[in-house]
Amino acid sequence: MRTPLLAGNWKMFKTVREALDLVEDLHGRLGAVYDREVVLCPPFTALYPVSKAIEGKTMRLGAQDIFWEEKGAYTGEVAPVMLRDVGCTYVIIGHSERRKYFHESDSDVNKKAKAAINVGLAPIVCVGETLEQREEGKTKTVVEVQVRGALQELTATQIEKLVIAYEPIWAIGTGKTDTPPEAASTIDMIRNIIASIFGNESAEKVRILYGGSVKPDNIDGFMSQKGIDGALVGGASLTGESFARIVKYLP
Repeated sequence: MRTPLLAGNWKMFKTVREALDLVEDLHGRLGAVYDREVVLCPPFTALYPVSKAIEGKTMRLGAQDIFWEEKGAYTGEVAPVMLRDVGCTYVIIGHSERRKYFHESDSDVNKKAKAAINVGLAPIVCVGETLEQREEGKTKTVVEVQVRGALQELTATQIEKLVIAYEPIWAIGTGKTDTPPEAASTIDMIRNIIASIFGNESAEKVRILYGGSVKPDNIDGFMSQKGIDGALVGGASLTGESFARIVKYLP
């Protein structure tokens, strides 16, 4: 049985004070949560303060990016051990905004995923197609290339620690979303790809999330679909009221 995972990607929002206020608000609305995982992914500047704020609570900490080297002269980058050191257990890798604005390749995503796993972090690897690719019927081809690229040289044991987030690029921040059945169909395809590489047993242990304009008014529909194991949430994770409702989805 896969534990549902609801992750809030705060992107480049929230000062330290704002981040701590949001944690307090969320905890007041959620209390202790045991039947699903709640992961907060603030900007780097707020990681340590948020880590301290969630001590003793049932929320977990994730970062929004990582670099694949252990240490060195890489100005502006953050090493895997540094993220673990401030309390992270998850890290988002290969988000479409990283691919678009910073030209991250499937090879980069793969190196980051391996680096994360090597220090005990669980990668949340993002994959998804553009609107043009979708309209041209290339969703399966594009997503398969991204999934296979991200998982290259990983073992079956390692893959079981990894999370995939299917985020159709055309749905991120646009207000447009896949229908729940369409999202579930693509997620089933992703699981089949994983099974073709690592076998059914390992594939069944991998959690696959949906992301892309997930909101309080559509989360129930997505989570009602067999195979969708949670959500990677952007804008709707920035207020306690909306993210708490998403965490409290009705199955």
